[in-house]
Amino acid sequence: MSLEAHGIAFTRFSAIDGARISESLRKKVDSQAYERSMGQYLLPGKVGCYYSHLSVWKELAASEYPVGLILEDDIVLHDDFVEALEASLSAAECWDILRLNATRAKFPLRRGQAGRWNINGYLGRFTGNGCYLIKADVAGRISATIENMRLPFEHEIGRFYAHDYRLAGLEPFPSHIEDFGLSQIVGENNTDLKKPSLYKRIPHFFWKVASYFRRAAYLVHPQGWPKPTKQRAD
Repeated sequence: MSLEAHGIAFTRFSAIDGARISESLRKKVDSQAYERSMGQYLLPGKVGCYYSHLSVWKELAASEYPVGLILEDDIVLHDDFVEALEASLSAAECWDILRLNATRAKFPLRRGQAGRWNINGYLGRFTGNGCYLIKADVAGRISATIENMRLPFEHEIGRFYAHDYRLAGLEPFPSHIEDFGLSQIVGENNTDLKKPSLYKRIPHFFWKVASYFRRAAYLVHPQGWPKPTKQRAD
């Protein structure tokens, strides 16, 4: 079901083509750091996705709106989406970025309640940027610190322990991705993803393990769920 069908007004932003970025933007991409951390070669689509989301964050931060709903073009909204959206906004003291869909969401840790939905942090893998809410002040603060690309966008967002914000998911998720295995970023069923030899991917495994430990420490520590961010008046 579409935004129009739900009666939600929206603004459409053109995506950035990662194969045709400007030279100034290209200089902000650290492909060696990306490949070392992720254990795979950097694809142009990953660059485009990163800076497409980042550009919308900057637009939101400069706007009059305290919160933005950001959706990719292959998202499917469920019948209860508006109800879930309203419940999420009423519980905005529980999150800074709230994913309304996920590719992976492992080992949830309940952090709040929004109507009949749970607001969860996640000790395990938690990815997917198809549909999420983000507070404008967080978008402004974080976009200034991640201008240089070193990771995929969803993994950079997942470093909430480094950026000090509350990343959560709303479950059961009121939307899902429907791309039929066809992706402009990684090709059909991820066929465009290429990985270096195993020994060159060793740093990736260390990075991955360290990230999980830091995520868990941040979530389970008494101070690991920061106080609600101050929202601007409407």
